Amino acid sequence: MTDIEMADMCSQLRKKLTDENGDYHDIWMAIQKEPDLTAAVRSRQLHIYRGGKKILVLAGKSNPKTLRDDVLCGLLR
Repeated sequence: MTDIEMADMCSQLRKKLTDENGDYHDIWMAIQKEPDLTAAVRSRQLHIYRGGKKILVLAGKSNPKTLRDDVLCGLLR
């Protein structure tokens, strides 16, 4: 997994990812553990890829955007 620049991320999204009770914490942990998942911050949102194909976009205030059917999407609360 590549390093993600948390400073470029929306503060609400950062909290949802890193707080143990956050809505996206399980996804954050999966990104850390699974070598085939990568992520990049673009426009303050987190874009998540599996095998080079975008599967999910997470934002702080708006709903997540599922782009491909993936087991990671099942972790959304």
